[in-house]
Amino acid sequence: MRDRLFIDGAWVAPVRGGSFPVIDPATEEVFAHAPAGTAEDIDRAVKAARRAFDEGPWPRMSGRERAAVLRRIADGVTARQDELARLEVRDNGKPLPEALWDIGDVAGCFSYYAGLAETLDEDPEEIVPLGDDRFSTKVVREPVGVAGAIVPWNYPLLMAAWKVAPALAAGCTMVLKPSELTPLAALELGAIVAEAGLPAGVLNIVTGTGPDAGQPLTEHPGVDKLAFTGSVPTGSKVMMAAARDIKAVSLELGGKSPFVVFADADIEAAVEWIMFGIFWNQGQVCSATSRVLVEASLYPALLERLVAEAAKIRIGNGMDEGTLLGPLVSKGQYDKVLAAIERGRAEGATVAGGGRRPAGLNTGYFLEPTILTDMSEDSFVWREEIFGPVVCVKPFGDEADAVRLANDSRFGLAAAVMSKDRARCERVARAFRAGIVWINCSQPTFTEAPWGGYKQSGIGRELGRWGLSNYLEVKQITAYETEQPWGWYIR
Repeated sequence: MRDRLFIDGAWVAPVRGGSFPVIDPATEEVFAHAPAGTAEDIDRAVKAARRAFDEGPWPRMSGRERAAVLRRIADGVTARQDELARLEVRDNGKPLPEALWDIGDVAGCFSYYAGLAETLDEDPEEIVPLGDDRFSTKVVREPVGVAGAIVPWNYPLLMAAWKVAPALAAGCTMVLKPSELTPLAALELGAIVAEAGLPAGVLNIVTGTGPDAGQPLTEHPGVDKLAFTGSVPTGSKVMMAAARDIKAVSLELGGKSPFVVFADADIEAAVEWIMFGIFWNQGQVCSATSRVLVEASLYPALLERLVAEAAKIRIGNGMDEGTLLGPLVSKGQYDKVLAAIERGRAEGATVAGGGRRPAGLNTGYFLEPTILTDMSEDSFVWREEIFGPVVCVKPFGDEADAVRLANDSRFGLAAAVMSKDRARCERVARAFRAGIVWINCSQPTFTEAPWGGYKQSGIGRELGRWGLSNYLEVKQITAYETEQPWGWYIR
C-alpha cells in the first residue's frame, strides 16, 4: 500500500501530513489509509508538471520514443493485473472477474495510444492549399501543456487510463486526482510509470478529497487543460473554474440512458442485455441503460422474465467465486440509492423486484437488483441518475412514442435499441439524441471508438483518435515565399 503522493518522480509525504481511511465496501472495514493531499501538494504537483513540460524531454520526444514508454507501462499493468484487480475489488467492491477485465482494458488503452503516438511522427504536418502562391501554410499539432485530470470511483484505474494514456501520447504532462473512495490503484500506477522510465514530473498523482485537492487543481493557473469524469453538479463547477482562466475542458458526466425493446426482439436476449446494461458494476456506470422502454405487447412477458432472472443474480463479496453483483462503493452511495427507491415508491412507482438488502448479508453495502415500474414520466426515478442497480421499466406504443420517451431527458450519453428489423434499429439509432448508441446490445466499449454525450452528459469525446485530440493544440504556420517586398507601406 502507498502512504505517499507521487510528485516529480518521487514518493513524498503530504505537506500537512494527513491521511484518510479506505473502506472495503463488502465488509465496511478500514483496510488502508491513503495520503490526504491539499492545495499545497497540488501546487507542488502542478509546478513539477510545468517544469517537465516547459524544460523536460517528454514533449520534445518523437512519438515513437513516447510510444516505447507507453508500451512499457502497458506491460507493467499486465504483469500486475491480478494484484491490481484484487486491490480494485477491495477499493470498489466489484466482482473480481469484472476487475480483471477492467485492468486488461487499462493495459490495452496504453498500448492503443502508443500506436497513436507513433502516427504523430508519420503525419507531423498538414499543408493547406491557398489561393495565393506568395504564401505557404502548414498546420502542426502540439501538446496542449499541463493537464489536470479528476477521475471517478466506478472504474478507478480504467478511467485514469482513459485520460493519462492519450495525454502522455500527445506529449502532455499531467496531475491526476483520483476519487478519495478508490485511491489505491491510481497510486500503484505511479510505481508502474516510474519503472517504465517515464521522466520525472510527467505524471503526478495526488490523492485527497474534492474540496481539498480537486478544487485547487481545477483553479490552479499553471494547468492548461482540465479533464473530468463524474457527476453533473461537480462537472458544472469544473467548467466554471476552467472559464475563469479560459482553460480547455472536457467533461464526461452522467446519464439516464434508454434501452428501447421492440416486440419482435428475442425475449431471452433482451433480458440478458438489459441485465448487463444495468447490473454490471452494480449499476454504477455512467452509461447504464437504466430506462427500459418495452413495446406494449411484449411488456408483460418481458417484465416477468426480467424479474425472475434478476432474482437469480448471486450477490456477495467481489472476492467470492461466482459473485455477479458486489456491494455499492460506499455508505453514502448506498444510502443515496435506497433513498431514491423510497422516493420512487412515494411518487407512485411499484417495486416489481428487489429493492432491499439481501437476506443473510448484514454487513456491507449490498442491495438487491431492483426493478421499478408504473412511474410517471416526471418522477424522480425516471428522470434522475440513481447510479445503482436500479432499472425503470415502462411500456410504449409505437416507434414515435419510444423515440419521444427516450429523448425526453436532460442527459444524452448513451442509448440502445433492440429489434430483429435492422432498418428500424438504424432509423431509431439516428433519432436518439445521444453520443453512444448500441443496436441489439448494451455497454460494449472499445478503446478505438469515441466516448461522450450530448446535452448535460458532457463536452468532448474520449477514446479513439478523438481522445488524443483532447490533448493536442492546432497551430497554423504561414510563410511568405517570395523575395518581392510586400509593398503595403514601402513602395
